[in-house]
Amino acid sequence: MQVGVSLRFMSSNSNSPPYPPELPPNGPVALYDRYRRKTVLPLLLFLATCLSTFFVGASKWSPVGPFFKAIIHWDFFDVRILMLANWDVGLAYMFFVILIIWLHEMGHFVATLIYRVPASYPFFLPLPINPIGTMGAVIAMHGHTADRKQIFDIGLAGPIAGLVAAIPIAWFGVAQLDLTTQPFGGIGFRLPVLMDWFAQWSKVPGYQTGDVVWLSQLNAMFVAGWVGMLITGLNMMPIGQLDGGHVTYTLFGKAAHWVAKGTMLFAIAFMVYYQTLMMILMVVLLLLIGTDHPPTRNDNVPIGWFRWTIGLASLAIPVFCFPPRIFVIQ
Repeated sequence: MQVGVSLRFMSSNSNSPPYPPELPPNGPVALYDRYRRKTVLPLLLFLATCLSTFFVGASKWSPVGPFFKAIIHWDFFDVRILMLANWDVGLAYMFFVILIIWLHEMGHFVATLIYRVPASYPFFLPLPINPIGTMGAVIAMHGHTADRKQIFDIGLAGPIAGLVAAIPIAWFGVAQLDLTTQPFGGIGFRLPVLMDWFAQWSKVPGYQTGDVVWLSQLNAMFVAGWVGMLITGLNMMPIGQLDGGHVTYTLFGKAAHWVAKGTMLFAIAFMVYYQTLMMILMVVLLLLIGTDHPPTRNDNVPIGWFRWTIGLASLAIPVFCFPPRIFVIQ
C-alpha cells in the first residue's frame, strides 16, 4: 500500500562543484537570477490532486472498486453516485488535506525565496487508487547553492508549517470519532502516538489505547490530520534528502550518513519482524536515491545554539507523528 510522502530533491551530489562550472564565482546569485520556474505542470498536478482527494473522500476512503470499474468498463455510474451522495465529505477532505500539504511545501518554498535558492513550485502527486488520494508533493531545488544554515532552515520550515495545520485538524478530527459504532471495512487506520494522546484527552467513546479506526468510523478531518502526521513523520526520518536528512546532516555532518544507514536497517528489520511490506516501495525508493546527504555550499557555517536545540527536538517528530505499521488490512 502506498502512503503519502513529500520529498525535496537536491540537484547536487558528492562530486558536484560548489556551483555549476559555467557560472562565474557569484554562481549561486547568477543561477537564481536566471532561474525560471515551470507553472503549467505544477498547476495541472495541483488540480489533479484536488480531484483525486475529492474522489477518495467521496468514496469514504475506499476508492479502488469504483475507480477500476470506471476505468476498465468505462462505467462512471458508481463514481457519479458517490460524488453526489458524499460531495460534502469529499470537499471537506480535499480542503483539509490539500491545506496541510500546501502549507508544508510553502514552508520550504518561502525559505528558498528568502535565501535566493533556485527551487520549483510544488509538484503535487495525485493517486486516486490509495486510501488517501495522494502521494504528497515535491519541490526540486538547487541545494548546492545553499550553505549549512540555509539548508537547515529550508529543510525544517516545511514540517513546522505543515504541523501548524495538521495538529489542530487532527485534534478536531479525533474528537469527532465514535468507536462504539460497529466497525466494518477492510482497512483500519493505526494512530500515531500524538493522535493516540488526542483520543485519550478528548475521551473518544469506545477508544482504548492502540485501537484501530476503521473505514466506517472515519471522518474527513481525522483522515486529513492523520495524513498530515504520516507525511510529516515520514519526511522527518533522518535519511538522505528527506527533511530529517537535511536536519541531521546540518547537525552532525558526515556522521549523519551512519544515522541514515542505521535507520534504513531498522526499517527493513521492522518489516521483516512484523511481516509487513507496507513501506517496501518507500524503502526501495530511498535506497535508489541514496541514503547519504550531499554536502552543502559551505558545511562550516555555524548554526548557533537555537538551531541546534530546535533541530535536536525535531528528531522526535517521527516518534510522535508516524503511525507504526500504518494500516491494518483484512
